[in-house]
Amino acid sequence: MRKALRRLLVLAVLIGTLSTAGTATAAPPRAPGPATGASQDIRDRLLAIPGMSLVEEKPYTGYRFFVLNYTQPVDHRHPSRGTFQQRVTVLHKDTERPTIFYTGGYTVSTTPSRREPTQIVDGNQVSMEYRYFTPSRPDPADWSKLDIRQAADDQHRIFKALQPIYRKKWIATGGSKGGMTATYFERFHPRDMDGVVAYVAPNDVVDDEDSAYDRFLARVGTAECRDRLNAVQREALVRREPLERRYAAYAADNGYTFTTVGSLDRAYEAVVLDYVWGFWQYGRLADCDTVPANAATASDEEIWDSVDTISGFSFYTDQGLEPYTPYYYQAGTQLGAPTIHFPSIEKKYVRYGYQPPRNYVPRSIPMRFQPSAMPDVDRWVRRHARHMLFVYGENDPWGAERFRVGPGARDSYVFTAPGMNHGANVAGLAAEQKALATARILHWAGVAPAAVAADPSAARPLAPYDARLDRRDVEREMTLRP
Repeated sequence: MRKALRRLLVLAVLIGTLSTAGTATAAPPRAPGPATGASQDIRDRLLAIPGMSLVEEKPYTGYRFFVLNYTQPVDHRHPSRGTFQQRVTVLHKDTERPTIFYTGGYTVSTTPSRREPTQIVDGNQVSMEYRYFTPSRPDPADWSKLDIRQAADDQHRIFKALQPIYRKKWIATGGSKGGMTATYFERFHPRDMDGVVAYVAPNDVVDDEDSAYDRFLARVGTAECRDRLNAVQREALVRREPLERRYAAYAADNGYTFTTVGSLDRAYEAVVLDYVWGFWQYGRLADCDTVPANAATASDEEIWDSVDTISGFSFYTDQGLEPYTPYYYQAGTQLGAPTIHFPSIEKKYVRYGYQPPRNYVPRSIPMRFQPSAMPDVDRWVRRHARHMLFVYGENDPWGAERFRVGPGARDSYVFTAPGMNHGANVAGLAAEQKALATARILHWAGVAPAAVAADPSAARPLAPYDARLDRRDVEREMTLRP
């Protein structure tokens, strides 16, 4: 297997080098500055785009960082039916460098940051806030216009607006729901990007068949760690009455309400049932030592603290759910959502089980599931993927149902980072896969150094690591969502 992977590594890089002789190898990274060949400052060029307006510019050494609003149609199929302001950020280095197009699938950060592919190619970064996440939400909101095609059209339109400024190669990327978003963008606009790097992207093709998650949770980590987690989860349901009294006091002290989910009891069970999944999504095997070793003899406070640390008792309140209404709407209309079972807990303790996304969206918003949406994307990736890289974490439950590439795919890969969770990345891959992934990203971006063709294991990020810009740890969000 190692020899085969090594041969693939050399062949892939050589093919890429030969096919782009004279163009793929970039000059050494240039110092940041105004757009090359243009007399206007980059700020002026950005603001000259019709519909683009400045929110603020923030300083960062070596870059220009802009927070912008861009006018988008609510319905790309009928542009005359209203517009909204979509938030976009630009981390500008130089128009002679490639550009990474990033979305996390939720809100966008207004603090300068650099995603892994941006560091690898030493390029610019455009980041998009997903439609209907505040403040990028039409008012009034027609929720029927929140779907994967409309979002892909948002991204396409931003790309077309910025392409005259950033004329070099573009690569789409995103993590989790953002990885899904990058994949959907490629499916609907396959000629826009020169490559896609999708991190930990779930792929729930058939929404009502989720046995892969049960199989995953039955073997992830070690038996000892699984037993500890299962015991704490069960104990939290056994002690439901005293812990719900504490939950009621906690909610009252913080002004939390439970109108959307329906009751404190439903919210409590939802938090507890997220516990095991949440541990593996965000934690590492070494973190098992923080889980009570004997749940039956642990105090109520120890059980509460463990569940709260991993799942978060604030999340299924109205106040915790509201920012994520767009996600749960999409999960209940197109994306699908996992349903798992709890063989280590007697049925008498589980009143509701995993609740559907409908329970987490206000009833005033109508929802209807579209079962054809995910199979369509899955078929397209298997048959038509080109220059696509999918990275998953070995211990991440979301990777139990993942994207795969088929015989029709070209120069596309699915890799798994050993021991990693929902924060899996290229840096965490085994050495040969890491080299291959880095080399392909550099090639797709048109900046692969000549040395990489001669020795693929020499592939390295072109920009030095910056502790402030290059965040590598997964962000802990206390909820079962991608």
